[in-house]
Amino acid sequence: MFASPKHFFGGVALMVAFAIVLVAMFLPIFDGRNALDYMDSLFNSVSKGSAYYVADLKAEAEDQRGNAVAVRLAVASETQARQTAELFRAGGATVKVAEAELRVSGDLGGILGRCLQDSDEMFANAGAGVRDRYGYEERRVLFNWWTALKAMDEDLKRQNRFAEAAFVVKVREKAVECAYNYYGIEPWKVSDKIGVVLFSLVFYVVYTVWYGYAIILTLDGWGLKLSH
Repeated sequence: MFASPKHFFGGVALMVAFAIVLVAMFLPIFDGRNALDYMDSLFNSVSKGSAYYVADLKAEAEDQRGNAVAVRLAVASETQARQTAELFRAGGATVKVAEAELRVSGDLGGILGRCLQDSDEMFANAGAGVRDRYGYEERRVLFNWWTALKAMDEDLKRQNRFAEAAFVVKVREKAVECAYNYYGIEPWKVSDKIGVVLFSLVFYVVYTVWYGYAIILTLDGWGLKLSH
């Protein structure tokens, strides 16, 4: 019935074992989480440990002290405009709000310095201070900063102030985005979890090859072969 019963049943045994391990990976046996959630959390923590740029950006923001800017920023709603106005005022800027548009004038270093401080606190998972400072949810604060800096970049480019626009983009991407995405995640260095990281990488390779051999042996034992 089979071209090679040994290969066929060996392949079936490998496939059954593969399925058992796969089912186990979806069980909440890792501190109440399944293996995928646990590894996702681990690698997020490891990547957070190497994604901190705020300190360097703060130093660059100090170089922008005394660099006056005046920009018009359009946002999605009047509520967002009012919330965003408080962010700029905290950075020492003068802000006029007209419906969903802001007219901001102030020191670029002061404005971005305030943004970086908020981002720094959020990156350190100290969002309570940010929430208390502005009176609304801390993630929304970063979202408003991100939206405002995007509009600020566009208006500065319109004014041909490309160097300032480039730095605004840098702050948005390396500080605000990172702080938003990593908020609530505890940072780890690779060296802190080197054993688990190496095991997961080796397991991924072995598990993939395992599945491939299970299919090859099963088909070979059944007598199916590839040919031109």
